[in-house]
Amino acid sequence: MTGTDTHTGTTDPGTGGYAAARLRLLTEDARSGPPRRSALAGLTDDWLAGLFGAAAGPARGVSLVAVGGYGRGELSPRSDLDLVLLHDGSDPAAVAALADRIWYPVWDLGLALDHSVRTPAEARTTAAEDLKVQLGLLDARHLAGDTTLTAGLRTAVLTDWRNQAPRRLPELRELCAERAARQGELRYLLEPDLKEARGGLRDATALRAVAASWLADAPREGLADARRRLLDVRDALHLATGRATDRLALQEQDQVAAELGLLDADTLLRQVYEAARVIAYAGDVTWREVGRVLRARAVRPRLRAMLGGGRPAAERSPLAEGVVEQDGEVVLARAARPDRDPVLPLRAAAAAAQAGLPLSLHAARRMAATARPLPTPWPAEAREQLVTLLGSGRPTVEVWEALEAEGLIARLLPDWERVRCRPQRNAVHIWTVDRHLIETAVRASALTRRVGRPDLLLVAALLHDIGKGWPGDHSVAGEIIAKDVAARIGFDRADVAVLATLVRHHLLLIETATRRDLDDPATVRSVADAVGTQSTLELLHALTEADALATGPAAWSSWRGNLVADLVRRVSGVLAGAAPDEPEPAAPTAEQERLAIEAFRTGGPVLALRAQTEPVPGTQPPPGEPEPLGVELLIAVPDQPGVLPAVAGVLAVHRLTVRTAELRALRLPDDVDDDGTILLLDWRVAAEYGSLPQAARLRTDLVRALDGTLDIAGRLAERDAAYPRRRGWTAPPPRVTVAPAASRHATVIEVRAQDAPGLLHRIGTALEKAGVRVRSMHVSTLGANAVDAFYVTTGTGAPLPGEDAGSLARVLEETLRA
Repeated sequence: MTGTDTHTGTTDPGTGGYAAARLRLLTEDARSGPPRRSALAGLTDDWLAGLFGAAAGPARGVSLVAVGGYGRGELSPRSDLDLVLLHDGSDPAAVAALADRIWYPVWDLGLALDHSVRTPAEARTTAAEDLKVQLGLLDARHLAGDTTLTAGLRTAVLTDWRNQAPRRLPELRELCAERAARQGELRYLLEPDLKEARGGLRDATALRAVAASWLADAPREGLADARRRLLDVRDALHLATGRATDRLALQEQDQVAAELGLLDADTLLRQVYEAARVIAYAGDVTWREVGRVLRARAVRPRLRAMLGGGRPAAERSPLAEGVVEQDGEVVLARAARPDRDPVLPLRAAAAAAQAGLPLSLHAARRMAATARPLPTPWPAEAREQLVTLLGSGRPTVEVWEALEAEGLIARLLPDWERVRCRPQRNAVHIWTVDRHLIETAVRASALTRRVGRPDLLLVAALLHDIGKGWPGDHSVAGEIIAKDVAARIGFDRADVAVLATLVRHHLLLIETATRRDLDDPATVRSVADAVGTQSTLELLHALTEADALATGPAAWSSWRGNLVADLVRRVSGVLAGAAPDEPEPAAPTAEQERLAIEAFRTGGPVLALRAQTEPVPGTQPPPGEPEPLGVELLIAVPDQPGVLPAVAGVLAVHRLTVRTAELRALRLPDDVDDDGTILLLDWRVAAEYGSLPQAARLRTDLVRALDGTLDIAGRLAERDAAYPRRRGWTAPPPRVTVAPAASRHATVIEVRAQDAPGLLHRIGTALEKAGVRVRSMHVSTLGANAVDAFYVTTGTGAPLPGEDAGSLARVLEETLRA
């Protein structure tokens, strides 16, 4: 068939045939995806080459070039044709006439056209001024005419791009960030823009440009498939709407899903989200590598001048056992053995989140490939590291995504697969189910000072919507899953029951407060019956707020917060009873009594350092007894001022983390001394990294600390100054309170704070300066949170007066904030 170019009066022999062939290709059910895009590009190539040949003949010094998506040979049904008519500048008038004979037939068919007419020099100049033009030219492909001209342009453009990469790549990164701020995250939007949103096709093109610079490259695994999926969805969208659109609107999702042979719109969105997650993660890793390379290039000339040539070794700062920081990333230590250390992935992730640093791609992939699975139930350290990761605030999100990208989350928590990338078709929700769960943990991390068991709050935040991947009421399904997950993680029966209750009733407070009559005693009683205890109510209150804040701005307000707080106050009144008194200490063991007698006879501290083994896999510790962490450190020392800060300071100096600690006064048997009192400290400690110090070294330093010859504060300050300030999440401020009516014999000071080296030393020093006596104490570290109770008295052994107790709490809180 022939067609007539009405604008030039010439005959084009191929336009009608092209239109018919194009229509057949787009309506064939048998061909879709990459084969159809490639076939459409090839068909269009032939047509345009025919137009060029008919108009220009065997012309020299001019060529037709495809750029952008068309240059890559990828044409969606309604894609623009991006074309450049390239010429040597010898005959501008003839080139203008040639352009008309090519552009007008394209317009006559109703095809969108992005066109330009330039010499190679003009093309390079425009590319230098306009980054989008340069990106398009990186995919330049010859269609017709002078091949030498096209090849010369391609070579020049690529050379320019590589030479200018240190300047242009930061510009490209800024362009991507601005677009993401405008369009949002593709993997969370209910009506996403497949091209412009973060994790979309534009970002995939940007990663190709980075690779072309030879400066850095994107993680390739899964990237091509993710890009193909988004292109397939865009093809179906074009065919379903008949328009050149990239926005996947709600009303078109069912039709697009049907076009792709998918079950429903939710399945479609989940595939889109999974593809976007892959591209977004690849972008994060790639831009981080670009930044590292550019920083190294900027520093290297100065270092060479200082060092006289050669390449300096990268600094490696230890963060945890088997984990170090290098070049602004968390990597594995050289001696790390993931194949022998199943806790290493969680330890590395927790260290990265605590430091506010990304987990390196190489480390994540090595652990995914070689780490052996955790036993069931998990060892105590694994559970602690998970809680630390969840409690690290905003940095948790990036680290969690790195683990998820390499399949480590699915390995740790198989139930996660059902909620991964699952859309929520509720306008109130701004996240997918999986991101909402992580966002809830982030919000809960800021509320850990309000609860006595921050570890249960953080794990409940992670699991509260886990049932949304199953049919039926997600709270009911989630309760069953939460029981299984909590037991697998290694919580005891009582904690498993609390977590199951929190998941089952995570909507109870908000729904009751906003939909029921709070003045009706039956309403309050029903909530009290469901919750059961004050501690569970405390956890549920914090979980309710974290859940609402993580849902979106429409889910929480001061009005809702006040209603929930009023309900909690009423339920608390129903649950209130006499607070339990301080428990009577257990009788000393034979070993404790032996150490106490030896301390009395020598007049100095006596230590015993004993490794604690994990329980046999498949067993649980006895009900009510926590699973041991680290090693047991027993210290007996004659009662004297400064014992608590001295012991805590020595442990901090030796980089020992205190997991649990108890201090109590032990009276000696009458046949030894009827007046003597020995302080007995029974602590669980763990090395931050490396091996434990010798007990003899600890005792030597403890003697020096007690007699004042060891400057603990100075040693700790010197060590802190040696490490650069990290850009980690800012922890919520410490909270110090006086527990009302908690003991008849002492005043109970409760401290909830972010665990840190030397924290217990600072608390002990502050109590010592206040002139109070620590009668006993109960310290626990739950993830990154310290939850401590100190039973203090006056010098005469009486509880502190009310005003003095309140003043002490305020002073201690101010000290910890400083």
